[in-house]
Amino acid sequence: MTSYRHSGLVCTDHTLDVPLDHTHPEGRTISLFAREVIAEENEHHDLPRLLWLQGGPGGKAERPNAAGAWLRRALKEYRVVLLDQRGTGRSAPADRTTLAASGDPAEHLTHFRADAIVRDAELLRRHLQGDRPWTVLGQSFGGFCALTYLSHAPEGLAQVFITGGLPTLTGHADDVYRAAYRRTLAHNDRYFARYPGDQPIADAVAAHLADHDVRLPGGERLTVRRFQTMGINFGTSSGFDALHYLLETAFVDGAHGPALSDPFLRGIDATVSFAPRPLYAVLHEPIYAQGGRATDWSAHRIRDEFPQFDAAGTGPLRFTGEMIYPWMFDEDPALVPLKDTAERLAHRTDWPALYDLDRLAANEVPVVAAVYHDDMFVDREQSLETAGLVRGLRTWVSETHAHDGVKADPAVLDRLMSMAQEKN
Repeated sequence: MTSYRHSGLVCTDHTLDVPLDHTHPEGRTISLFAREVIAEENEHHDLPRLLWLQGGPGGKAERPNAAGAWLRRALKEYRVVLLDQRGTGRSAPADRTTLAASGDPAEHLTHFRADAIVRDAELLRRHLQGDRPWTVLGQSFGGFCALTYLSHAPEGLAQVFITGGLPTLTGHADDVYRAAYRRTLAHNDRYFARYPGDQPIADAVAAHLADHDVRLPGGERLTVRRFQTMGINFGTSSGFDALHYLLETAFVDGAHGPALSDPFLRGIDATVSFAPRPLYAVLHEPIYAQGGRATDWSAHRIRDEFPQFDAAGTGPLRFTGEMIYPWMFDEDPALVPLKDTAERLAHRTDWPALYDLDRLAANEVPVVAAVYHDDMFVDREQSLETAGLVRGLRTWVSETHAHDGVKADPAVLDRLMSMAQEKN
């Protein structure tokens, strides 16, 4: 256990060993890391703990800094525990290097979904505070984990805050991505309405990539379909502006005519490379898998229903969003070694249930959730349907925040905390 201070924060690092497979606790273990943060002025106060469950899958917990909108608000009333979910950050990181040493990477990764993350959290809770329950704040995929927590270990929870993270409890991945494509098209319309001059630039970049062998800083070719994935930026509060300012640097005058600039290609690479978060790509569809059905590359199949995204079409270029495609495991060097693993997971059928609908219907833990009206990543209607299946869950539908609202504006967490107090 290591402690240090900065920016008015006291941080304490915790590590413990947890079973790789919680159904076989006597078997192989992996290392779990969490950082506990408290404001200096509250260092000697016995504040309750709040567990932050990061979005993802495959995203490490936030690192505390001098800003930290939601964190600073939470620290007024809590000790905050920032858990690196297994496979991320300092918790047994899973990537092309470490998975090669696991023996069977696909089987290994079946133990990296929300059910395992919840069991890890329970071991961490007992390690830190014994039998006392704690509060959980789940953002995006972290909200999915919170619903799994309520399903499998509600005794560990005092209350739950969820932001942009109420998943469908019974829908197949096909239902998720069919709705996601519709929302992504709507976000394209909003983007090009804000920046109408960007449409000819995006079209010109696509045409240039189709006719030229353009290489990213890592050496791999930038294809049109990979360029289209820049639309993942649309889901955040600053995403439209970030892509606009990148596109305005796209072309320079080269020795043989227009060429794509190095700053532009560097910016593209920073977004489209999965090197910092390979589990996001490998596990993105399996987080929806349960009930004996394979995902079978759902986003790739459902895309055929939306010809607007056809890169070879005659219409204006449309950017895709939070979709993972099998060809990514041919084009991204960080994913190429994981292609067989991803294929096996895509066709796997024996996934255990993540949610207990009967237990959720009888829920006694106070739960409040922010649902974002125009969330590109999590469908509003599916979220509200789920809210209706969890006893006592109260929602606030925000029409002014994007998917990362809790990170962009401390008022989001403030609103949820006020709602929780009103309920009590």
